[in-house]
Amino acid sequence: MNSRRYPSILMRLFCSSVLLALWLPLSAGADPVEQLPPEVAQALKNFRLSERGLSAYVHEIGQPDPVLAVRADVPRNPASTMKLLTTLVALETLGPAYTWKTEAYALAPVRNGVLDGDLYIKGYGDPYLVIEHFWRFLRALRKAGLEEIRGDLVIDQSFFAPTPGRSVDFDRRPLRAYNVQPRALLVNFQTVNIRFLPEPSARQLRIVADPMPAQLTIDNRVRLASGPCRRGARGLGMQVTQWAQFQKIVFSGRYSPECGDDELYRVVAEDEQYIHGVFETVWTEMGGRFKGGVRDGTVPPEARVLHSAVSPPLAEVIRVVNKYSNNVMARQILLTLGAERYGPPATVDKGITAIREWLAQHGLDFPELVIENGSGLSREARISARHLGQLLLKAYDSPYMPEFLASLPILSTDGTQRLRYGGELAGRAHLKTGSLNAVRAQAGVVHDSKGRRLVVVILHNDARADTGGEAAQTALLSWVNRRP
Repeated sequence: MNSRRYPSILMRLFCSSVLLALWLPLSAGADPVEQLPPEVAQALKNFRLSERGLSAYVHEIGQPDPVLAVRADVPRNPASTMKLLTTLVALETLGPAYTWKTEAYALAPVRNGVLDGDLYIKGYGDPYLVIEHFWRFLRALRKAGLEEIRGDLVIDQSFFAPTPGRSVDFDRRPLRAYNVQPRALLVNFQTVNIRFLPEPSARQLRIVADPMPAQLTIDNRVRLASGPCRRGARGLGMQVTQWAQFQKIVFSGRYSPECGDDELYRVVAEDEQYIHGVFETVWTEMGGRFKGGVRDGTVPPEARVLHSAVSPPLAEVIRVVNKYSNNVMARQILLTLGAERYGPPATVDKGITAIREWLAQHGLDFPELVIENGSGLSREARISARHLGQLLLKAYDSPYMPEFLASLPILSTDGTQRLRYGGELAGRAHLKTGSLNAVRAQAGVVHDSKGRRLVVVILHNDARADTGGEAAQTALLSWVNRRP
């Protein structure tokens, strides 16, 4: 939810903290306060929200005890703040320089630029094989002399075991990018960037897709309409139809020029079809020739490597995961943890076991913890505010603390926090956000007005948390910043 929808309320909350200063926290080292600061309670009351759904934990770094612990031991759904656990364990066990590889193989030799056989591509779980990186991967094959492929494209996904569940299982919205399932070879998050460009002089809305899979067409039935902007591209009808290997996206509805340019990221094809279409488009643009099909398979032992590419290092990858809350990337990392610790094929259970093993090795006993998939896109995930806070304290003591903190969104500055109103804390808080229906969460490190660093965790589970959860978070952050 965008905090700009409630500017006057949020400003009043910041100002009211001065008037409510009669409520004082105990000094560091004393018993933690176990009731919400009045400004937080008032924020909840303003939206008719119960205090029972909110857990808060605040701990000054370097002090033995927390300064605030309200319902801190209640297991809560953390939404995307669960990514803090997945990414920290990855940093600690794999190291910030860890990379993933993607490889191309062939059985037949390449003669005069022609591969008279199949091209195999094997993925090893790269979470960040975006279209630019995939382009470079294929460009390396072209530079090595490969021009024409006379066989099929064979996709080897065997490094990951098939993931149980489907993209529709979470919220029945399989076209949404956040629902993409993990794959050993995951190209561009299996998504297409669809741009909507109004051209009033031509009385039309131009719709373009990038990347444009070769088997995809767009049926544009949208009409430009005068009047104020309502929902932009999100207000249009979108339907994906399929015939044989071809997909068609049908857009319908009305679009106001007042909306300006807009864009969506959507899943428009199954993973094999998507890779096939993107491969054919990019390969052809490079001057290559390919008219084959696509199928699942495994690389034969006698195949030779044509090219091996490596991903950006883990320290860079987790910046994307945490700052932009990328679900499928977090799931790829959890599976990688399992494969590296217990061997391929990677499974969710192996990844979860690897995380629990790390927690036990570091003396972190979280009996209520339910991970499910490592991304927080879950109705079952659970952790308490106290234990999430203890995890952040452990992160602050890690030799990789700089890399970890740098991966978190900065309040009012970037990532999922870019549009959040931060007041005096703008630019001085690294906080991971979490948001689901009935869940609002934040967790990270705050640099307060007196130069102290504090771990702050807010887990809010309430059927109406989406209406006032952000206001309560803002009030608590204001209190943290101004406390004596």
